[in-house]
Amino acid sequence: MIFIVRTVQKVNTKVGRDLSKSPVESTAEFLVLEPAGYPMTSVLEEYPEIENPGVFEHYAREQWNGFVAREGEYLFDRRMYPDFAYSINEVYPLESVIGLKTKIIVKDPVVSSAPAVEFTSDISFDDVVGQHTARRKCKLIERFLEQPEMFGRWAPRNVLFFGPSGTGKTMFAKALANKTHVPILPVKATELIGEFVGEGARQIHQLYERAQEMAPCIIFIDELDAIALDRRHQELRGDVAEIVNALLTEMDGIVERPGVCTIGATNRNDTIDAAVRSRFEEEIEFSLPDEKERLAILESNVNTFPIPVKDVDLKVIAEMTEGLSGRDLVGKVLKTALHSVIIEDRDNVSQDDLHASVKKLKNVSGASNPDRLYI
Repeated sequence: MIFIVRTVQKVNTKVGRDLSKSPVESTAEFLVLEPAGYPMTSVLEEYPEIENPGVFEHYAREQWNGFVAREGEYLFDRRMYPDFAYSINEVYPLESVIGLKTKIIVKDPVVSSAPAVEFTSDISFDDVVGQHTARRKCKLIERFLEQPEMFGRWAPRNVLFFGPSGTGKTMFAKALANKTHVPILPVKATELIGEFVGEGARQIHQLYERAQEMAPCIIFIDELDAIALDRRHQELRGDVAEIVNALLTEMDGIVERPGVCTIGATNRNDTIDAAVRSRFEEEIEFSLPDEKERLAILESNVNTFPIPVKDVDLKVIAEMTEGLSGRDLVGKVLKTALHSVIIEDRDNVSQDDLHASVKKLKNVSGASNPDRLYI
């Protein structure tokens, strides 16, 4: 990671007090820093790049050993990059002393770990074809987000969306936010797995604290199985127990967060750890579209093509694409056909173009039946 921050707005000279001048006695267990740059505009064009976090941690502990760390203040490099500042984002215990065993975590200032907040969305329920059962069950979440005070302890705090990829789980979450005019915090579970022990759990708690500030609010955790995989399989991808424990704490409502609804999404609900799955009060299934729904998806998207469609029978294409999700129909059938026509500089999309994209997809998937496509 390369730090490009040129200036800072605040320089606190209180940081770096010697231990002998402070009554603080506890040693910091961990410290979270973020590069803040130089106090003044620098003529230097290069800024510190941490290539080996373990080596940097040893370097930092030796340099700042005995210094009192306080959130909101700064630590300054005095050796390789004199006066380069690191802001102290978090320290535990509060106002404790940096020691030779303190865990030091440096956040990347370029890519924030906090998910972007979506306050508005153009997606509505009309954009999702089918999913009638899911639509009916989501009315409860909709009512809760509109009137959270009405539910009290009966609020639908945790809901699981499950079903094949591309069936509209993310679109439904955004449509809920749009319909109820509440913010949504979308995050992929893989983004919560940090490089250091404790970082993932900290991100979970910060995510919920942020949602509480904006309540009513939706937290949408996609690819939930990435962190909540059944414990029998966790050794396949590393230990994320501390992340799961933090998530369980938030889902249990140990800290009251009224107006916050967690929606988890997964393609395989049967792989979710039982402890996590039991926290979801409702599981809502999303299914692959049937032939009638596939035809509706094709028709609605073909109408937005930038070039004309000529002599096309979409019903035939709908019959040929059994087993495809809505996203597959749009991204792998329609888009492939359209791009081929544009590349060849032709005037319109024909039935042959759509047949060719389906045939190409069949060959990739290895489907043996010439009339059906199973994915």
